[in-house]
Amino acid sequence: MKKNLLLAAGFAAALLVLSVIIAWPREEKIASSSPAATAATPANIARGAYLAQSGDCMACHTVRGGAAYAGGRAIDTPFGRLVAPNITSDRETGIGAWSADDFWRALHNGKSRDGRLLYPAFPYTSYTRITRDDADALYTFLQTVPAQKAPNQAHALRFPYNQQFMLAGWRLLYFKPAVYAPIGTRDAQWNRGAYLVEGLGHCVACHSSRNPLGASASGLSGGMIQTLGWYAPSLTSDQEAGLGSWEVPHIAQLLQSGVSPRATVFGPMAEVVRNSLQHLSDEDATAMAVYLKALPAQPAAPFDMPSGPRVERVLEQGKKLYENHCVDCHGANGKGLPPHYPPLAGNRALTMGEAVNPIRIVLNGGFAPVTAGNPRPYGMPPYGHVMDDGEVAAVVSYLRASWGNQAPPVTPSEVNKYRSVPLD
Repeated sequence: MKKNLLLAAGFAAALLVLSVIIAWPREEKIASSSPAATAATPANIARGAYLAQSGDCMACHTVRGGAAYAGGRAIDTPFGRLVAPNITSDRETGIGAWSADDFWRALHNGKSRDGRLLYPAFPYTSYTRITRDDADALYTFLQTVPAQKAPNQAHALRFPYNQQFMLAGWRLLYFKPAVYAPIGTRDAQWNRGAYLVEGLGHCVACHSSRNPLGASASGLSGGMIQTLGWYAPSLTSDQEAGLGSWEVPHIAQLLQSGVSPRATVFGPMAEVVRNSLQHLSDEDATAMAVYLKALPAQPAAPFDMPSGPRVERVLEQGKKLYENHCVDCHGANGKGLPPHYPPLAGNRALTMGEAVNPIRIVLNGGFAPVTAGNPRPYGMPPYGHVMDDGEVAAVVSYLRASWGNQAPPVTPSEVNKYRSVPLD
């Protein structure tokens, strides 16, 4: 019997491997337009530098306090830890010995120079949409980054996620190489925005939910960034949770400066704006805003709003705390003084189903990024040291139920869950 079971297991494994081999996705090979596309000209280098900033490459490939693009930053995932590689021009430990075709293979097909499958923490599922010309410009720029001798560190993934055959199966289900194809029924501005959002910007990496195997859901309807403990809000045109009621200039302003009359970015998005999006041209920021504004709404189910004496007591406590600690900046009417003090009335950060963002901001403070458009940002002080879990829950519940906001109250246990979460 035992022998039969082993034979059956071996046969099943053989079938799995055979199916992977048969269905292995073919590489899509697109040649460089010309040798001039990767020539180290000032124009190519400048274009590549702009694309590297727009794609926020430095965020993952630079450890805090380390040399630019020298790798080493750890990325925690539900499957284990990955470590970003060195992508400087060093020939031994970086990508200095790579050809433009090798680089294209990584971005477009998710394969390293030696044919090894790359893990999608490197968002090639989005980068595959980048054109060959843009990939060549990126390659040209990175070849000018000063070489840093920094050997790549091994990943620490749990079995079986550390096996290439498992990654091959994942790719069969969730990855298909494809350069972005402009939509003929849309104008050039919309298509440019779609190209940046869907490809280089890899916005779906944070602003969508993920299934148990780590694949992003379609659309940009928001999702919990599990390893960071923040919620990336919906970017669709939904009126309540998304950007449907926003004006295009305000979306563009938020992307470039981190502040707008409608909201201020905090948490992981502040880093994205500081390192990446503030460097967008006005045209590209507006194109992204136009595209996001046009995304189909994906409204969530209505909230089940509790009521009763207990809820009323919590909201009354929250109101008193707000009047003691918050009213001077955000006003009795919740309108704030934007852009320095963001409005709370109608602020979608407060009205989403997930209350983690306001909880963390009350606990740890909120700090907008320093940008060219907001060189001296105002910050909100932390209150976690002066409020207990019940008080934080009360004031957040009050914010979520005042000035027209309609979202359920939060509990002290929800607050406690995030009190000890690292800030980054």
